[in-house]
Amino acid sequence: MTESRSLLGKPLADEVTRGVREALAKWANLEPSFRPHLVSVLASSDPASRVYVESKARRARKLGVEFGVRDLGPQPTQDDLHAALRELSADPAVHGIVLELPLAPGLDADAALLHIEPRKDVEGLTPANLALIAAGRESEALLPPTPRSVRFLLRAVLGDDLRGVRVGLIGPGRTVGRPLAFMLNNRGVTVTLCNEHTRDLAGVLAPQDAVVVAVGREGLLRPEHVQPHHVVIDAGINVTPEGVVGDAVPDLPVRAQTPVPGGVGPLTSALMYQNLVRAVKLQRGERVE
Repeated sequence: MTESRSLLGKPLADEVTRGVREALAKWANLEPSFRPHLVSVLASSDPASRVYVESKARRARKLGVEFGVRDLGPQPTQDDLHAALRELSADPAVHGIVLELPLAPGLDADAALLHIEPRKDVEGLTPANLALIAAGRESEALLPPTPRSVRFLLRAVLGDDLRGVRVGLIGPGRTVGRPLAFMLNNRGVTVTLCNEHTRDLAGVLAPQDAVVVAVGREGLLRPEHVQPHHVVIDAGINVTPEGVVGDAVPDLPVRAQTPVPGGVGPLTSALMYQNLVRAVKLQRGERVE
C-alpha cells in the first residue's frame, strides 16, 4: 500500500510571506509614511466571517499593513453595499478591498462585485480579473488566492514546468474551479473537468497525474477513486461537529495529499497579502511579474 506524503501549505506560505515582507520593507525605506491599506467589507451577521476578518487583522498587524473594517450591519440594502464599495474603490488611500462572503440573505454578491475596482480586488473575484485570466492575460490581473494556492502546491510536487501535466478538476465552482481551470491551462496543463455527478469517476481520474477537489462535500473523493501515482489537492471546506474537513477522505493511498486544515488554507491567506502588494504596484503603474 502506498504511503501518502502530506503536502503542507505552511512552508510555501512562509516563503510567500517573506517576499511580502521584503516588498513592504522596500516601500518603507523609500517612503517611510506609506503603508498599504486593506479594507474588509462586512454585510451580514455571519459569525464565521467575523472570525476570518479578525484573522486577517492579526496577519496585517504582523506584516505592518493598515487594516480596516467597513461593517454595514447585519442587513444592509444592496444600494448601501454598492455605495460603500464604490467609495472604497475611489479612495486613493485604500489599496485592497475584500468583500466578506456570504452576504446577508437577499443580497446579490455578483452584483456587488461589479462595484469593486478590479485593481483593488485582492481576492480576484471581479468579472474583470476573471476575464483577464480566461484571456490568458494573467500578468495584468489579480489572481484568486485559492486557485493560486492549488497551482503552487501542484508545482511543489510536479515541478515548476507543468506543461503536459494532466489534472482532474472536480468542482467547477466560481471561486475555485472555474478560474483554476483557466489558470492551469495557461501553464500548459491538460485539464479534465468533473463534478460530483460525473459517472465512473475512478475511470475518468485514473490517467490523471493529479486530482483537485473543490466541491464542498465531505468524503466525495474516496480510496476507490484514486491511484498510487496521484497528487491530491483538497480545496474543499466542510464544517462538521468534529471540526473542519475537506472533500477527500484523509490519508488516501496516493503519492501526496494536502490535509484539511493545513494544506491549501495557510497558503491562500499568504497569497492574499501578496495580491495586496501586486495591487499597489498595478495602481501605481509599476512593473509586476
